[in-house]
Amino acid sequence: MSAELEALYREVILDHSRTPVGKGDPATAAHTHHELNPSCGDEITMGVTVEGGRISHLVWDGQGCSISMASASVMADLLSGAGSDDARARIEEFRTMLRSRGTGEPPESLEDAAAFQGVAKYVMRVKCAMLGWVALEACLNQAASSR
Repeated sequence: MSAELEALYREVILDHSRTPVGKGDPATAAHTHHELNPSCGDEITMGVTVEGGRISHLVWDGQGCSISMASASVMADLLSGAGSDDARARIEEFRTMLRSRGTGEPPESLEDAAAFQGVAKYVMRVKCAMLGWVALEACLNQAASSR
């Protein structure tokens, strides 16, 4: 990855950690799920409402490092309004990217979430970046089982 691209990715992460997208009260959604990273204390509660197979409402609240908070923000920006199946596919692509140890090119479908590819090199940070995505996946599972 070029130094220029790394700088751009750092800026995306900083922007989202300073001005998070989707941060609010998860209790306003039909399905909620809380995730905690016990190794660092980061935590997030995700709230999701699915209507007609699409995410109609996605909101989260949490505390932790800039990586976990920015990742939740990027995810909310990317997946608000997405179809459930598409959201699941993006979650899996993000998970695969973070397991890559920073090798290869991230899929274009991840858009700004590709900024977290560099995190894949740091095993202890992968869980931080995945926290919100895992919480969203759990909410989607709740929504699917309540149909």
